Amino acid sequence: MTKINPFITSGYVAPAYFCDRVKETETLLRYVTNGNHVALISPRRLGKTGLISHCYHQNLIREEYYTFLIDIYATKNLQEFVFEFGKSILNGLRPLGRRAWDAFLNCLSSLRAGISFDYSGNPSWNLEMGDIKTPTVTLDEVFHYLTHADKPCLVAIDEFQAIARYPEDNVEALLRTKIQHCPNATFVYSGSQRHMMGEIFTSPSRPFYQSTAIMDLKPIEENTYFEFARHHFICNGKDLAFAAFHKIYQRFEGVTWYLQFVLNSLYALTQDAETCTADKVETAIDNILSQLNFTYSSLLFQLPAKQKEVLMAICKEGKAKEITSSRFLSAYKLTASSVQGAVRGLLDKDFITNELGVYSVYDKFFEEWMKRLIK
Repeated sequence: MTKINPFITSGYVAPAYFCDRVKETETLLRYVTNGNHVALISPRRLGKTGLISHCYHQNLIREEYYTFLIDIYATKNLQEFVFEFGKSILNGLRPLGRRAWDAFLNCLSSLRAGISFDYSGNPSWNLEMGDIKTPTVTLDEVFHYLTHADKPCLVAIDEFQAIARYPEDNVEALLRTKIQHCPNATFVYSGSQRHMMGEIFTSPSRPFYQSTAIMDLKPIEENTYFEFARHHFICNGKDLAFAAFHKIYQRFEGVTWYLQFVLNSLYALTQDAETCTADKVETAIDNILSQLNFTYSSLLFQLPAKQKEVLMAICKEGKAKEITSSRFLSAYKLTASSVQGAVRGLLDKDFITNELGVYSVYDKFFEEWMKRLIK
């Protein structure tokens, strides 16, 4: 039988391929099963969505709750939010049979004409964005379903900070009111931009102030992650040296998504009965970057010249502080005004992140790729 690579790089497969997070799982389960909404905050790619999926796969949750995961990262306004909300609920209910999804469809009177059925009689979300003429009405219908569903509902909204950028003035207040009057649903608000999430949930002037428990997700401890990784190597007739794992853990700061990708590549490079040693790490990373070369070349080409200059400067710094200081400006032949304008654009496009005044390249593989250009 063909062996699968145990280092999953996309989505959640099964508990056996999920590393640790025992305490975090217990904490999140305790909150949501006791009706407490949760703000789950960490940098992107650290495993927030995986943790939520892992909790959803626990027997108690699978048997007693309806579970939904809505990704609003790409949404730009309330209409798009409602579109993704409704689509995700229907997709979550569809595998559970007609009784489950019929109850939802019966609530969607404003959209019923846009729901079609496949040859097996299962519903499909064939709506266009323009079909949602009055988002607040459709949102009312979605919450009506959540309120009256025959099981309690767990709703996780990924990249929740996106709502702070919607052009409508009252989205936070609108959602807070809907959620407050929906006792049958518990919400997990997952977000990667710490500053924006902090403002939403800890500012006394914002509607979501003191409405949630807050969980701050950290990287998995190095030895714990190493034992998980080595276990999967050994179970498949291979081995993993600690020096190899330590090298990638330090290089990618323990961020789950990058570790999984490099471990996936290292596993593929290691023959049966062989030990994966540190000398394979550069080859593994080179293989990944070669796959991403076209994408990264296109991204860099599309950037305006000033944004490209500032991005390269931040890449050279690694962790850039005081980016309008005379030292930074003179080192990279930049001006304060050009840096400020470029940084705004780079932050909006998610090329860089700002954590407590420290700027860094968001995508660590992109950073590795650019470092090769700079040399």
